[in-house]
Order: sequence, then C-alpha cells, then structure tokens
Amino acid sequence: MTDTSAVKDALRRQHIETPSWAYGNSGTRFKVFAQRGVPRTPQEKIDDAAQVHRFTGVAPSVALHIPWDRVDDYAALAAYAKERGVQVGAINTNVFQDDDYMLGSVTNPDPAIRRKALDHLLECVDIMDATGSRDLKLWFSDGTNYPGQDDVRDRQDRMAEALAAVYERLGDHQRFLLEYKLFEPAFYMTDLPDWGTSYAHCLKLGPKAQVVVDTGHHAPGTNIEFIVAFLLREGKLGGFDFNSRFYADDDLMVGAADPFQLYRIMYEVVRGGGYEPETGVAFMLDQCHNIEPKIQGQIRSVMNVQEATAKALLVDVGALRAAQSAGDVLGANAVFMDAYNTDVRPLLAELREEMGLHRDPIAAYRASGYYESVVEARQGGQAAGWGA
Repeated sequence: MTDTSAVKDALRRQHIETPSWAYGNSGTRFKVFAQRGVPRTPQEKIDDAAQVHRFTGVAPSVALHIPWDRVDDYAALAAYAKERGVQVGAINTNVFQDDDYMLGSVTNPDPAIRRKALDHLLECVDIMDATGSRDLKLWFSDGTNYPGQDDVRDRQDRMAEALAAVYERLGDHQRFLLEYKLFEPAFYMTDLPDWGTSYAHCLKLGPKAQVVVDTGHHAPGTNIEFIVAFLLREGKLGGFDFNSRFYADDDLMVGAADPFQLYRIMYEVVRGGGYEPETGVAFMLDQCHNIEPKIQGQIRSVMNVQEATAKALLVDVGALRAAQSAGDVLGANAVFMDAYNTDVRPLLAELREEMGLHRDPIAAYRASGYYESVVEARQGGQAAGWGA
C-alpha cells in the first residue's frame, strides 16, 4: 500500500508555472473573443497569476513572453512579482509574428533576418539576467509549405548555428528548453517537428540545452509517455508545456481531452525521478483560454495536474514491480488502473486545508470578489492579447 502522508508531502512541494499570455484575450485564427477584466499590462497579468497561486498554493511563478510582456525595467517587474507572492519564471521568445519571418526566423534564407531573430533570442537572455530566470523557452514556427521551397539540410545547419550562439550566451545557472511541433504554421515541413530533432540538437550542445514536451504538439495517437520516459532516462527532459487537444494544437485545459494520458505521463515522470526538484523538470502550463474565464481556467488546469500527479504517486510500486517481474500482464495493469481509478479529490481537499487553503479553489476564487474588482478597475486602455 502507498503511504498517503508521503503522497501529500510530495504534492505539497509541487510547482506548476502559469503563463502570462493565458490571462489575456485569445482565440483562434478565426476570432479572438474579448472578455471583461482582462489585464492591460504585464503587472496586471502578474496580479492575476498571483490569484492562481493564492487559491491553489502550488503556482508560485509566472512565465513571461517577449515582446508581449515588454517593460522598461525587468528587475523592477521581478520585484513587483515578488511583492505579490510569486516570481518571474521562464522567458519565452517570439520569432513568429513579424512579417520578416514569413519564410522563417533563424532558418530564413536571408542572413539579415536570421541576425534579427538571433538578436531577439539574445535579448531574452539579457532579460533573464535581470529577472533571475533560469529557463529560456525556444519555439520556432520555422518551416516550409512546399517541397523544394528551401533546402532541408541548410535549414538544419542554420538552426544549429543559432542554437549554438544562444547556448554560448547562457549563464552558468541558465538553460534553454527547446520546443518542437509537428505542424502549423508550416504545413509541409517544420524545422523542429518532433522530440527526436529537438533531442539531437540539444544532445550536441550540452547540459544547458534541454527538450520541452508540449502535450499538444504531436501526431494523433503518439505515445507521449514513452517520449517522457526516454528523455528522463537520457537526462534531457527540461520540462512540459501542459495543455490538451482533441484534434490539433487546441490549447485546451490540460487533462480536458484525455485525463488518462495525463496520468500516464505523470506516472513516467514519477517513475523516472523527474518529480524530484533536483532534476530541474519544469511543469508549466501553455494555454490560451478562448471562451472560459481566464483565471478560473488556470486554476482548473492546476487542479487537473494535481489530480493526475496524486494518482501517479498512489501507484503501488511494489505490487506493480512484482506483477511485472512475474509476467502477470493483467495483474500489472490492474495495479496501474487501481491508482488511476482512485478518487483523489478528498485527499487533495485535505491537503489544501492542511496548507491553510480552501478545500475548493474554484469556489474560493469565485467568492473572493477579485473578478468583480478587476472588471471595475480595468476600464479603458488596451487589453492584453495576442500581439499586445
């Protein structure tokens, strides 16, 4: 049997980072739906992120996105976050929105555009120096739409050159997390389409280059937990971008489409030692809430990760190992499924009470009056959103 007190201790140490862009207006390529009370500044995004931590107790950092969160003084912004009980987390780059990047950023055939993109990446490391951030998140939309549009190998050489320059600029306690995505916006070939490509680039560079797994960036049916297990075994799993999807990269709340997949992923994280703080695996949300309330969407996402983690921690490892060693296929599966089918909500409610929190974070947030206060206060100005 699994010791529930040990499970609670592990859950108490959980750290789930929320993204600043989750609090702004967002939508699909067809429509961005504006909501009331949306932040207008990076400071107001931090205010909202602090509410998620206030009611969950396990979301003490917020990731920034540059230039969406550009300010004149990043050290002051980090101090502002600290005053509100959170800290600035990963710095996310943006080399996909300028017109110059239509044919790619760091893999663009034009060396001047490649230089522009690289300068932005290096600027983001400067920002990390000011905020004290450990992680630089790199995602590239670079790719081609048609066969023959550009040379595949040349583009890999350009990517490697840019990554090496960023790697060289990183400080001793900094690293970059290299993301991958199967398709979109490039539809024929993405320059970093899968975990293997990302892993190969990171392996060549060294320990400060790590792979980040976005749960929405795979082909349908991909065994993501295998990828997680492999990267953990190789010491190359830097973190997660948690979200959920039904068809493509839908940016839905994590666990919404397939909670069993999230459980399987978290089991491999626990099994591979990735849940221990010293491994440095970062658990981040990467979501844009199209129709649901922003803060509540983040709280629910944090709770979903908590539930999947609790179930993973409840797996009776001794019984599972015994069944596996005996070749007891059905017995091993039964042990694995028993943990998944456990209702962990009462355990998490107890844990929150022990942490001085409300048993139900959503209900507590709704009763706090915070949403009504920001709707009243955030009148006028430009609401934050894609590109703002």
